[in-house]
Amino acid sequence: MSKLNNKVAVVTGASKGIGAAIAKSLAAEGASVIVNYASSQSGADKVVAAITAAGGKAVAVKADVSVAAEAKGLIDAAIENFGQLDILVNNSGIYEFSPLEEITEEHFHKQFNVNVLGLLLTTQAASKHLNEGASIINIGSLSSRLTPTNTSVYSGTKGAVDAITGVLSRELGARNIRVNTINPGPVETEGTADFIESDFMKEFIAQTPLGRIGQPGDIGSLAVFLASNDSAWLSGEQLLAGGGMR
Repeated sequence: MSKLNNKVAVVTGASKGIGAAIAKSLAAEGASVIVNYASSQSGADKVVAAITAAGGKAVAVKADVSVAAEAKGLIDAAIENFGQLDILVNNSGIYEFSPLEEITEEHFHKQFNVNVLGLLLTTQAASKHLNEGASIINIGSLSSRLTPTNTSVYSGTKGAVDAITGVLSRELGARNIRVNTINPGPVETEGTADFIESDFMKEFIAQTPLGRIGQPGDIGSLAVFLASNDSAWLSGEQLLAGGGMR
């Protein structure tokens, strides 16, 4: 029996990369999935098509998670289409790297609005519908531990995600709603293709115990674990997914 039969999931930022892999992985285990996108409808439609072609159920929904009304509308779409909500994956995120002297208010708010406020708004909207046994999965980053140069704002957002995960695991634990974080290291996606070829990344990979960069599917399988009853005794945890780098 599939691990997520009769479950409904919302995956934010699911039109490509890690989010797309998570959406497909959850669907492969039986979940019906809301595939959220902010701008790439074509990407989200491809994810939905792949899921339905494999016999799953999915619907693409546009929403900017950093806007309260749109975050609520995204969650409402899950209820309208599938009647319930059991899994929320807060994957939406952006990154821009700048040294201290080049940080601007726009640079700061752009990342914190999506990476932190968006997570809170979507979770706030979802919490009204999540029942006992539900799972919230936040996608953080190893950058909160590794703190690379020129990532003050981005690493700050991911440090906030780690802290929020702990807080919400306490707030929602009484309802038996679990909240955990996956903190990936570098993952090969459409958005990181150029960065992967940099000397910095080659050096980073050389220092990684397992000797390779992550793939989206590596994170998708972890999301299935956290969404399923296999992780029923885990909450407030940070799963480090960096091939041994920490």
